[in-house]
This record gives sequence, C-alpha cells and structure tokens, in this order.
Amino acid sequence: MKNKETLCPIILAGGGGTRLWPLSREHYPKQFLAFNSEHSMLQQSLLRICGINKGLTVLSPMLICNEEHRFLVAEHARLLNINPFEIILEPAGRNTAPALTMAALRAPAGDPVLLMLPADHLIENTDAFQQSVIKGMAEAMAGKLVTFGIKPKMAETGYGYLHVQPSDNDHVFNVHRFVEKPDIKTAEKYVQDGNYFWNSGIFMMKASVWLKAINQFRPDIAQTCSEVNRHSRADGNFIHLDKTFANCPAESIDYAVMENACGKNSHYQTSMIVLDAGWSDLGSWSALWEASVKDDDSNVIHGDVITSNTRSSIIHSHSRLVATVGCDNLLVIETADAVLVGNRDQSQNVKQIVEKLKLSSRGERINHRRVFRPWGSYESLDSGERFQVKRLMVNPGKKLSLQLHHKRAEHWVVVHGTATVTCEDKVFDLQENESTYIPLGAKHRLENRQSIPLEVIEVQSGHYLGEDDIVRFDDDFGRHK
Repeated sequence: MKNKETLCPIILAGGGGTRLWPLSREHYPKQFLAFNSEHSMLQQSLLRICGINKGLTVLSPMLICNEEHRFLVAEHARLLNINPFEIILEPAGRNTAPALTMAALRAPAGDPVLLMLPADHLIENTDAFQQSVIKGMAEAMAGKLVTFGIKPKMAETGYGYLHVQPSDNDHVFNVHRFVEKPDIKTAEKYVQDGNYFWNSGIFMMKASVWLKAINQFRPDIAQTCSEVNRHSRADGNFIHLDKTFANCPAESIDYAVMENACGKNSHYQTSMIVLDAGWSDLGSWSALWEASVKDDDSNVIHGDVITSNTRSSIIHSHSRLVATVGCDNLLVIETADAVLVGNRDQSQNVKQIVEKLKLSSRGERINHRRVFRPWGSYESLDSGERFQVKRLMVNPGKKLSLQLHHKRAEHWVVVHGTATVTCEDKVFDLQENESTYIPLGAKHRLENRQSIPLEVIEVQSGHYLGEDDIVRFDDDFGRHK
C-alpha cells in the first residue's frame, strides 16, 4: 500500500451529567457509567475504535476531557490496557469546534484522518459501526468533510437533522444542509420526506482539512486555539491546556464549519455516511428505556425492584428495595442520596431539576455519596455537627498525598487489608481491626502497599470538615503543585 490510511480516533469525554440525573452527576457523568454492558460507555467507545483494523493503521486514541475527570478517564483506559496518545485537559468546556481544533493541532505527524466521536453514545452493533467508518475513511481521504447520519425511526424533536441530496448509493450521500432541532410537525415532515437523517454528532476528516476549514470559517477559534497550544503544558500524556482556552468562543462543529461548508459558494464537499448500528445518544431516561431490554410488561428494571401491575416504566434501584404498584409510563431512579420520580415522556425535563439544584447550591448535583479519586474512592456514611464518617477504598499500590488539616482530626480503623500509615516522623502498618489517631495539624499519609484493596473507616472531628481543608506536601498525582 503506497499510502497507508491512518486513522486517529478522538473521543470527547466531557459532559455535565444533567440529563440522566441522579445516576449521572457533574463529577461522574454518564460516560463513566455502564448501561447494558460490563464496561462503561467510555470503555465501550475505546473498544469500538480499537477494533477497527481492516486495512487501516489505527493510532492510539486522543481523549479530551476537563481537569476534574482526568484521573477517571485515565483509569477507565488503563483497565482496558489502552494507553492514549494524549489526554487533553480543558480548563473550561468550549464545545466541539475548539475541542476538535486542539486535537487537530496536536495530532500525530502525517496528516491522519481524525474520527471524532462522543464517549457517551450507545452503539449496539460494533461491526456495523466499523464498516461505516471504513466507508467514511474513503470519503475523508478524498479531502471531504464527513458526518454520520441515522435513519429516523420516528419524528424526534431532540435531534438535529441532516438534509441530504438523493443518491444512487444507499450508504453515502452529499449533505445539502444541517437543520436545527425541529418542532414535532416539522419533524414529521422530515420523516415522511425520506431525505432527512438524525445528526449523530460523529465527524471525520483529515487534520489538514479541518484546520483549513476552521481557519476559513472561524479564524477567531483557530487563532485562539493555536495560541493556547503554544502555551500548554505536558505532564506525561496529560496535556494541560493554557487557561486562556476559556476565552475561546464556544461553538459546535456544526455551526462553526459544517453548515458553512454546505453553502452554495463553498468549495468543500460534505458527505454523510449512513450509520445503521443501533445508535442512541442516551440523551434522556426515555431514550435509555428505548434502548434497553424490557420484561413482559415493557419495564426496564435494574437492581432490587419489585413491581405489581406496572407497565412501560423504567425503574433503577442502587441502594435499597424499590417497589411499585399500579404504575404506567413511570420513571423511578433511586440512588443512595436522591430519588427521581416522573413521567417517562417528560424525562427530557430532568435538566430543569438539575438547574434548580444548582441554584440551591445542592451537592447532589455534583457528586454521589461515593466520590472517586485517583487513589480509589471515599463514601460519606454519616455526618452531624462537628463529625463526619467516611469509608475509604484505596486501590492496590496507591497512596494518598502527604497532607495535614488545620481544622480537623481523624481516626482511622482498618476494615480490610493492611494500611501503611505515616504520621509525622512515624511510619507503621495497621492490620484489620486496628486503629490509629491523626491529631489536628499532623502531617500524615495513608498507603496501600498490598495487592488487594484497602478499606478504612475514617471518623473526622472538628469545627470545619470541608474537603478544601487540605494542605498537600507530596502527591503522586501532582495535586500539590
């Protein structure tokens, strides 16, 4: 092969965790959750693209996320033995056009074809997806801007549409225009017309083609990203974008380039590949119901659930028994700290609840009771005036930072495993059922040197117990810098 085709996958792993609340949270959005699989949606995306090897050179993926999610993204990739080429960290989300521009600027040499896809989409048929990518590769190698469209199953108002020109090829179409999310009557006309497809939000083109297009149609975005790239900082394969990235105009790929590229005076060619692979963006609980296996009463059940005379409902239980009687078309989502009940047809409005939580400064919008950290996780068990109880889970070979607290003391009890404890100038091991006391102001560290997880019950006491009362002196994950 004189010019072997090279594919560089780019996975957008951002997201605010609003539409599938309370299961999805700001610090643990849906791309880190597993639906209908043992793997998270991010992991499914990684496995899906790593399997594309039909005559192509597939490079290690580039991942784009925010600073808060960097260790989660790295851990989900590590569990699959996948080493990303780079994990680009955005100081603030600026939508897909700046994200793709940063990826194109940092792509490996050789002008690879970029395949940009969100990490939180469901694609049931991996082989069909890969075949569509192969078709898109041929279009992208010819210098075209490529998108992927879904044949609509119904009049859907939650998606944008692609209006394509009739073609003799059932799989590849020229895009006439990009269409905004329509009202229901307009959506019905689109479905009847037959030349409209749902916009999947998946794009493909050579790095050089994208950079030329973004410079032409949105030079403000192109110039800002170029400047940001020059001042960004590498930490291993983490790329910390310069903070001025937050000043970049926030714009989608559709608005910034694709709509302009479809214009009458544009010299760009825009192709759409039909993606018939069981696609869903899982943009609501109702969409998850549509995509899930149902029981004989058309219910989607997860966890400890008992139903009686309940139909067409989605019921998720995660920490206790949930029972329903005489329910129809209902949405019941239970977590340890929040319960959502609603009409399944109104699940698109869950984001309104999240907005009210934000206005009230409620922590349930941001975190679950279990909060993930690069060393493991902690879970809040109980709290009251001047005390808080947590369960710490430290992964094998990991350790917390060397730190102190000005406003609280801590008591540690080992429940499972062996803890190596540093307290001032003393370093010692604690076995199961043993405990120790960390005085206020003492430098300390918790470490798991064993090959099994370490479980510790931590009791905090003091007049202030916030997570910001931490002074770090040394940290494996660079958080003290």
